Amino acid sequence: MQLHTLIGESWPDYGLVDSGDGRKLERYGPHRFIRPEPQALWSPATAGWQADAEFVPGSDEDGGGKWRFDKPVSRDGWPLAWDDVRFTAQATPFRHLGFFPDMAPVWTWMRERLASPSRFREGAHLSPCRLREGSTPECLNLFGYTGVGSLALAAAGARVTHVDASKKSVEAARGNARLSGLAESPVRWLVDDAAKFVAREGRRGRRYDGILLDPPKFGRGPEGEVWRLEEHLPALVAGCRQLLDADSRFLFLTVYAVRMSALAIGEMLRQALADLPGTVEAGELGVREEARGLVLPTAIWARWSR
Repeated sequence: MQLHTLIGESWPDYGLVDSGDGRKLERYGPHRFIRPEPQALWSPATAGWQADAEFVPGSDEDGGGKWRFDKPVSRDGWPLAWDDVRFTAQATPFRHLGFFPDMAPVWTWMRERLASPSRFREGAHLSPCRLREGSTPECLNLFGYTGVGSLALAAAGARVTHVDASKKSVEAARGNARLSGLAESPVRWLVDDAAKFVAREGRRGRRYDGILLDPPKFGRGPEGEVWRLEEHLPALVAGCRQLLDADSRFLFLTVYAVRMSALAIGEMLRQALADLPGTVEAGELGVREEARGLVLPTAIWARWSR
């Protein structure tokens, strides 16, 4: 299986300014932040970074630490935009800013899959198409977090089911929908355990045109269900297979912060979807640095598309 790199480029409200010595400097709208980045094994392009805040990691390797603020930053967040989607960025206790900017090329790719081929052109607003005769494209976003991926699909004309175990995250996603002017769009916002939801949908005979699967390394469902990626991912992917058919267009899987290979998850996906027509690919996600143009790797992915 040939590996590919999906590279996120800067956009007006986000950019990877510089990276190196285990850290990265990013801009999020009017603010700049420094965060730990173990993949930045090189030296930074410039010294003496100036930022509004820096996340100082704790002594444990599982994500402890805290923000140190050097300039005023709203604790309630501030609005950003990607294409026609608006959302709130916020310095969270988990070191990220309330969304994952390296997913931007994934959002674009999914919208391509749902766009009318005769009307799609790079960088254009994506018009909805009819993938199943007489119906609007149906997409599922599992572990949907604050909903930027769901809104990227909804803005392109899809009907979306957004699932996350965190009530707080789903509330934030609803708020982002209001910011984007998509509060009345056909999106189901569900607080649920992803694996249980997929199993129920399979028993109901539900089918989707596209699935975005962005699981954490570890998590808990709304009733305390335990999620461990290495143990539970294969069964979840098998469950997702039951929600796809020969008319479906894509499944995109991203994996962060685990000792796992893109080749491994690509082969898992290939076997799980072997009876469907289409192509399975795998590779890395990365973000292009503004200072020198080098690519900072962030995650691995595998995808099926038809």
